[in-house]
Amino acid sequence: MDPLQKTSTWIGVALLALTVLILPMVLGALWIKVLTSAAIFALAASGVALVYAQLGLINLAQIALIGVGGWIALRLNYATDLPVTLLVIIAGGLTGVIGALFALPALRMRGLYLALVTLMVAALAQIFFNAFQFPNGGEGFWGVAQKSADAVRRPGFAQSDTAYFRYVMIALGVAFMLIGLHKSSAPGRAWAMIRQSEANAMAAGINVTFFKLWAFALSGFLAGTSGALLAGALGQLDARSFLAGEGILLFALAVVGGVFSWLGAIVAGLLYKLLPAIFNDLGLSADIAMIIFGAALMHAIMTAPEGIAGQIMGAFKKGGSDD
Repeated sequence: MDPLQKTSTWIGVALLALTVLILPMVLGALWIKVLTSAAIFALAASGVALVYAQLGLINLAQIALIGVGGWIALRLNYATDLPVTLLVIIAGGLTGVIGALFALPALRMRGLYLALVTLMVAALAQIFFNAFQFPNGGEGFWGVAQKSADAVRRPGFAQSDTAYFRYVMIALGVAFMLIGLHKSSAPGRAWAMIRQSEANAMAAGINVTFFKLWAFALSGFLAGTSGALLAGALGQLDARSFLAGEGILLFALAVVGGVFSWLGAIVAGLLYKLLPAIFNDLGLSADIAMIIFGAALMHAIMTAPEGIAGQIMGAFKKGGSDD
């Protein structure tokens, strides 16, 4: 492990410890909820970043897959008595399978065409959510009833908003370790060869289709886990939270944050949820954040291809070399 990677790892450990142990002691209830949502969307953004960084493929359906994971988690929540953590994992796993199936027809596409296909998938999911809504404890397969929905269960040790925030942060840390394990093992090496040249990868005996599906499945798993955690954070889900256009925004913010580092996903989650909340708290329109997002994206494209995280890590590397 090179010094920059070691620095990144220790920063991650310190940041996780800070957020889990200290932030809940100094922040109010509103900001704990905002940061919980930011962490959940950072988890989803890490899946978008994984596919783009490792394979150079654009996935605009991540928001839709968050909704799919949330739908599955809600249905299981009302239909079973499974432990919540197991329910979250199952929702993630099933969403990963669905994400891989959605990606199957698009595996021969790249660039704009792949982006359009994944955006179409997101639009179809939006239609589904609008038509059938999210389960709220009703009867039948859809589980929808014309009544007030019961709150979604949380783990027994994470009933309060503060405890649930810590639960989500631990889940985020585990997800980052899972991604790191993939990058440093056989899938990561296969993805690197595929990104460099699919023809050379096939000549080396790598099953290109399998490893592409693996990346999309892992990204879908992270999205589904995010959806299940979001259901627990909000108590219920609404179709208006999973608009197709939000997938474009999440991908753009992942690029702004930096797709090559776990820190970039955190930056993306904070920009997506924390920045609009700050504007609202100041009495300003949250739409101002969109202007900032656009300017940040232009900056990332033209001068900072590794995003804000890359600039931060570069500053640490430069500081270390000056010592």
